[in-house]
Amino acid sequence: MAREPEFKAPSFTERIKGMLGVDLYRLFHTPMFYIFLAIAAIIPAMISAMTMMPAPDGTTSVPLYSNMWQIIAASKSLYVIEGIADYANMNMVFIFGGIMVSIFIGHDYKSGYVKQLFTTHAKKQDYMISKTLVCAFAMACMCITYLIGGVVGGLFAGYETDVNIGSLIVAILGKMVMSFGWASLYTFLNVIFRRYFGVSIVSSFFFGTGILIIGVAAIVENLSVPTFFLNIFLYGSSVNANLSSNIGALLICVIVSAAWTVFYNVLGTKLLSKSDVY
Repeated sequence: MAREPEFKAPSFTERIKGMLGVDLYRLFHTPMFYIFLAIAAIIPAMISAMTMMPAPDGTTSVPLYSNMWQIIAASKSLYVIEGIADYANMNMVFIFGGIMVSIFIGHDYKSGYVKQLFTTHAKKQDYMISKTLVCAFAMACMCITYLIGGVVGGLFAGYETDVNIGSLIVAILGKMVMSFGWASLYTFLNVIFRRYFGVSIVSSFFFGTGILIIGVAAIVENLSVPTFFLNIFLYGSSVNANLSSNIGALLICVIVSAAWTVFYNVLGTKLLSKSDVY
């Protein structure tokens, strides 16, 4: 009598590939993804255009930037915001991205997808990894559309375009690399607040705005706390990606983003493994 073939459990690579395929399919077939891509492009263009619009008294509004590329990244590393122009750059993508991640993951629980998934797929770490990678990809795409919108708006407003091209490339790549760290944080937050959709959105928005980081930075600014360490642990080294940065800044962003990704994925996996995921 012929022996039945032994069941071979799928490997880690096969499991992740399968989950990524499903999550990417859902992402590309969700209007929300394209809406947030459009938002990321419209916001910088709108900010540049509005600063050049005539005021009620007929005068022209004071430009928010002196150079077009400042809407992409700050001119230097800033740990305490000195003005709205320092805040309104590609870091805003991490605010929009946090909201998008909350909606994307929240739909898993509202639709019952998670219940079906964990009935047939017991690896909680695969869920965390897949969601982090897909959401990081989505935020990296938002960085690209933000760049396009910022360039179009800056040219329309007539800003200067002089820039150190090497530092600009490092700044853009640094922001995109940090998408992985931020996506892992937002995925973890949404696992914590999985039963409270509204709270998950608010928490992602809160951390994305950097209000906590700015507040802490303002408090410890005069306490001799090295701003380098403050930046790494509280804002993921995003401020290192600026128009004065070099390849060392990109390396810091890669290391910090990888550390955040591992840290929050481990925490999220442990949380899912020890609690009711439905």
